Amino acid sequence: MFTKAKKFLKEVKIEFSKVSWPSKDELIGSTIVVVVLSLIMAIFIGVVDHLFALIVSLILR
Repeated sequence: MFTKAKKFLKEVKIEFSKVSWPSKDELIGSTIVVVVLSLIMAIFIGVVDHLFALIVSLILR
């Protein structure tokens, strides 16, 4: 059982060495893009939800 775990961890180490890790600048840029797009989507969904709530309240009056 321990030999399988040892073999697995050795293979994981080999695969991690093949990974192309992003640079610090690429990581920061990608993070900024994700945060900005998340905020834009949150605002859009909030506005649409508010409009639907107004429409429903007008219909049910």
